[in-house]
Amino acid sequence: MKKFDYSPMKLYSNKYISHFTLLIILLTSVSCDDYLDEIPDNRVALDNLDKASQLLTNAYPVASYAFTDWMTDDVNFTRGTSLRTEYEQIYSWEEVTVDPNNQDTPVFYWYNAYESVAHANEVLVALETLPAKTEDELARKSAVESEALLTRAYAHFMLVNLFAKHYDAESAKSDMGIPYVEEPETVFLKTYTRNSVEEVYDKIERDMLKGIEQVNESLFENSGKYHFNRNAALAFASRFYLFKGDYVKCEEYSNKLLGSSATSFVRDFNSEEYRNASSSIDDYPRLYSSPDEKANLLLIRKISNFHRTFESYGPTEELYGDLFNNRPFTNTDQRENPAFVKGDNALFPVRYESLFERSSINSSFGLPYHIAIGFRGEEVLLNRAESYVLQGKFSLALADLQTLVKKRYLGRPDLDMETLRSFYGVPTSDSSLDRILLFLYVQLERRKEFIMQGIRWFELKRLTKVRDLIGINPQFFSTTVTHDLNIDGSATITLEEDDLRKVILLPASAVDVGGLKQNER
Repeated sequence: MKKFDYSPMKLYSNKYISHFTLLIILLTSVSCDDYLDEIPDNRVALDNLDKASQLLTNAYPVASYAFTDWMTDDVNFTRGTSLRTEYEQIYSWEEVTVDPNNQDTPVFYWYNAYESVAHANEVLVALETLPAKTEDELARKSAVESEALLTRAYAHFMLVNLFAKHYDAESAKSDMGIPYVEEPETVFLKTYTRNSVEEVYDKIERDMLKGIEQVNESLFENSGKYHFNRNAALAFASRFYLFKGDYVKCEEYSNKLLGSSATSFVRDFNSEEYRNASSSIDDYPRLYSSPDEKANLLLIRKISNFHRTFESYGPTEELYGDLFNNRPFTNTDQRENPAFVKGDNALFPVRYESLFERSSINSSFGLPYHIAIGFRGEEVLLNRAESYVLQGKFSLALADLQTLVKKRYLGRPDLDMETLRSFYGVPTSDSSLDRILLFLYVQLERRKEFIMQGIRWFELKRLTKVRDLIGINPQFFSTTVTHDLNIDGSATITLEEDDLRKVILLPASAVDVGGLKQNER
């Protein structure tokens, strides 16, 4: 395994100033320097729609939700890194009590996501009065509306999945969601209430589907990967319906993206390009998150320390090695490299380039950031594979898994049910457990594919019910998390499968000032 080490560099927190009173009631005052608003963008001018269109570059949350990985079974006690108060609180599933300007926290995400919503709503209101007479102007106006609807839906989708219970058809009508904000504020300190999870999902679906219908990629000249292009919108729908448990719809929208050429949406780690880059902690992340990579469907700039080697928690060397050695082949899993050393006892997969933007040319102050992948082809492929399994379409699920396997394991091995039965200790001629085996293998590949990219927490929230639906013994697939509190593991804390702490607490300001009801503890 290739291991790398970084020399620490000084990092500084950002300060936000809100331009919307919505942020007073839901968010409090948070700030954003002008240079935070600079997102890679190279769009064609849209005449009198240009200002509305440009404002949407701020409708993509710059806050990262990757901090959720610190709450999962993908990390454990890490020695030799900077453990800030907020990191320790997140790791222990406690309320985060630090300054809301601190990035990589639930409260920072809440603030920034609702600010993104405010930008989208400003655009949607502006569009009501912007003139559009010609066919071209009408098409442009429709496309701007599409992006505004999709960004509004996406921000609310991430918020409800962080700050509410996972969608459950049996309880969604009564489960508390989050406020679904659909218009700009016109009064000071407007009162909000929490919509139910079902109401939030219904509104997300409405905005998302209308947005998909109106997508027009001609607006995004040379910058389409930084906007909700059609492929990204379809990937959003694929994730939405998987989380909702609507496997027919998940398959439908996954198919609209992948069609019969799924392999073209999966990056090839066996290619010469990726294999050569795997020896470089600089070249590999640039290749991995490049807008030229077809598998990357939506790229979003994130203000975050998460991928810095000297910060927070990571997968221990033992955990990391066990995960990538857990495979049905002798072939090496190419995702294992490159990895850098994190602290004294952890490794971290190199996926994103750690960047730093100074507030001015000669300033020592600025912000750490990276370009993250919001949606990718591999996620859609695995969403579809899981949907196939839940619908009993085992041969189709196996075909999707084979597509991934060919581009992940050295030598491009073949995957069949006999291989999976042998891997899981089932007689190779016994097909009665194929559904369970395929489900388990889909989840193993998902965990490897998305390690330390902010996905695992949502898996732990949603998969308990799916596991029970399939009939898997919790002994063989658990969503319980145990964290060590010291290096020798003599003190531990545990998050049970039905633990109320799987729903993150709302920011104190949203409760104390905004009057929103707090999540249970």
